[in-house]
Amino acid sequence: MSAMKILLLGSNGQVGWELQRSLAPLGEVVALQREAAAHPQGLCGNLEDIEALVHSVRTLRPAVIVNAAAYTAVDKAETDADRAKAVNATAPGLLAREAASLGAWLVHYSTDYVFDGSGDQPWREDDATAPLSVYGRTKLEGEQAIRHSGCQHLILRTSWVYAARGGNFAKTMLRLATERDELKVINDQIGAPTGADLLADVTALVLHRLQMRPELAGTYHCTAAGQTSWHGYARHVIEWARAHGQAPKVAPEAVQAIPSSGYPTPAQRPLNSRLDTFKLRHAFGLHLPPWQQGVERMLMETLR
Repeated sequence: MSAMKILLLGSNGQVGWELQRSLAPLGEVVALQREAAAHPQGLCGNLEDIEALVHSVRTLRPAVIVNAAAYTAVDKAETDADRAKAVNATAPGLLAREAASLGAWLVHYSTDYVFDGSGDQPWREDDATAPLSVYGRTKLEGEQAIRHSGCQHLILRTSWVYAARGGNFAKTMLRLATERDELKVINDQIGAPTGADLLADVTALVLHRLQMRPELAGTYHCTAAGQTSWHGYARHVIEWARAHGQAPKVAPEAVQAIPSSGYPTPAQRPLNSRLDTFKLRHAFGLHLPPWQQGVERMLMETLR
């Protein structure tokens, strides 16, 4: 394991940043940037530059490719479909074919947006997909291209990802709660806020186990435990802030609940983003912490 070379793409993103830390004990992590100038050999990890991407993979010949890069601007994708498809579908398919030719593993991240968000039961890995948006469709096409390639792969579907680094929903709610007298937050979309650090740690653990149990390759759902609405998420954050010496103008009980129809967006969001994580927990013996625990830890890091 110590000699394993891992190619990491999207290392500046929320999950990619945490992966630089979590993957380091498994081997040599080569984190490529979008710009070739950032690498001594002029290699780049730009998913929109197919020729350069292939050259990078064939030059490095990694044992594992971890693709944490994606086109995640959900609303913009509705009018930028070609670019979203290039990054979310075409490039992952190419990486999968290169991985297959090298005998390498491909780790890839997907989303609850591959489902239509109907019902109120957590989605299982084998449930029928029916994305509602360009983003969801291109992410599903990426999954399908990876499976079709025949490469050894790990696809982790997740939802509502946040990180201490950069902006996130919790920090936005706290800022708005100090600037405004009231907040209106959607209460009919249900999911589990999931930390980028949790995703990265699960990735490293599962990848280590897959070296010994390759038959466990495939698609898994990975989120923090429990569920909430965006409204419940916002209230929890404000309650925590008040209990820890912050003084937002908006009290938790003053956060108004509104339906998705009250906040229209170009891309339709799934109402039910619950993902069933039994398969992941059972296969790898994992305990996934409650979503509140990760959010509170992130708040401690960012507000101290």
